[in-house]
Amino acid sequence: MQVSHLRIYYGPGSGPDGEPASIETTPTTEQTKRVTVPLSEILPLLGEAVRSERTWLDDFANDEITIPGDLYEVVLAYRHFRCPSA
Repeated sequence: MQVSHLRIYYGPGSGPDGEPASIETTPTTEQTKRVTVPLSEILPLLGEAVRSERTWLDDFANDEITIPGDLYEVVLAYRHFRCPSA
């Protein structure tokens, strides 16, 4: 299986660390490609899109994502303590 290496162009001055960000894609048999990126790279962008109520988020509302089990446990605990049931 061949892995593609892509670079994101941020415009003049490159990426946040001075280096272009790179992501790896793994070809799949599905129509869409799977992309693996650090959570720290995508989370601020998604958060800002939610705060700005971007309508394109609705296009992905039912998409499934894969996260590490320990992150899922932390999110469940956060949800429980943030909104405790009666």
